Amino acid sequence: MTIDWSHFTPAAALAGGLLIGLAAALLLAFNGRIAGISGILGGLLARPRSGEFAWRAAFVLGLILAPALYQVFAALPASRVDTGGAGLVAAGLLVGYGARLGSGCTSGHGVCGLSRLSPRSLAATLTFMAAGFATVFVARHLLG
Repeated sequence: MTIDWSHFTPAAALAGGLLIGLAAALLLAFNGRIAGISGILGGLLARPRSGEFAWRAAFVLGLILAPALYQVFAALPASRVDTGGAGLVAAGLLVGYGARLGSGCTSGHGVCGLSRLSPRSLAATLTFMAAGFATVFVARHLLG
């Protein structure tokens, strides 16, 4: 395995991590809510309770508008997708099913749950990381 040092961006990764952590901490401090994206979006789509639509919509809108704001200051990084539309749909459905099965997603368990020292979130994070490693290994080395 080799590392593509020309695309190694520790400063950008640190800044992104700090912003994610800050957003999660602010949502918890000011709204008493965990910043689990699947739960926020799911609650927005499944008839939110009174008083919950505005903050959920603002959070999702922020996720959508952030790349546009970033692009004002710098070029967006190039993205590459190595599969077709069917593969993307299948992957999205599997991730959604896994988030539902695990009672949360990577942001809810990996960012918020681990920072609260939740044993359930540790188990979930280890599970989805292992599944991700296995998927990449199978897709790249066994299927070609």
